[in-house]
Amino acid sequence: MEYERVIITGASSGLGETFAEALAQEGAELVLIARRQERLEQLAARLSGRHSGLAARVLCCDLADPAAREHLVAKLSALPPKRSLLINNAGLGDYGEVLSAEGPKINRLMQVNMLALVELTHALLPGLVQHGGAIINISSLAADLFIPDFALYAASKAFVASFSEALRLELRAHGVRVLAVCPGPVHTEFGSVAQRPGHDKGDIPLKPLLYTTRERVVRGSLRALAAGRARHYPGLKILLAGCVLRALPLWLMRRVLSLRPRRVKPQQGGGGV
Repeated sequence: MEYERVIITGASSGLGETFAEALAQEGAELVLIARRQERLEQLAARLSGRHSGLAARVLCCDLADPAAREHLVAKLSALPPKRSLLINNAGLGDYGEVLSAEGPKINRLMQVNMLALVELTHALLPGLVQHGGAIINISSLAADLFIPDFALYAASKAFVASFSEALRLELRAHGVRVLAVCPGPVHTEFGSVAQRPGHDKGDIPLKPLLYTTRERVVRGSLRALAAGRARHYPGLKILLAGCVLRALPLWLMRRVLSLRPRRVKPQQGGGGV
């Protein structure tokens, strides 16, 4: 294993859990971070039972809480220095118009998707530069789009992708690799958490054809990191979709997205359509 420690946010489910399962067999120490203490402990126990001698550390933290992030950074900084892989996987979504969005949910999304990612990366960078390491930031195919009824999530993932690209150039001379992973739809708990009461996501008809398994995303991401790539689109369909999206002129992109199916249901006291 190239890394002695792997730090994973959003490790209690979804891609974070799959990254932990894939990397547990490599022998690196795992640091599992998420809000749900019980889920983390169950995952750590399961992985330790499968892999003799595995060191799996659980750090419970609500990444939307700046004070909780400070405590997390302090705990991570106190760990013995090791060559580490940081996987910024935690993320939140919100299906619905910005007009009718709830302020606290907007704040949580921006805190987790952007501020927590940047703060954690910044805090760990000195150690990564000094002792070696790499960073995987989970962005999304949505980073190449501006999506009605999913505006905040898409914009936050565009931030992650852009930040990752620039950070990669900054750290190249230090030998620290940075990879932005841009998956399409993946079957996780993300959708149910992002869903608003009384709101239909308005999925496009071809969306089922774009689904990628968590295992494929994780395997491809680790291969792309080892190859020193800047960005990874898991699966041929997602790669082609990403290429097409980046090639479209802005006026045509606006036209296409204006035709995207929207089925926002009016909400009491809100500004629904």
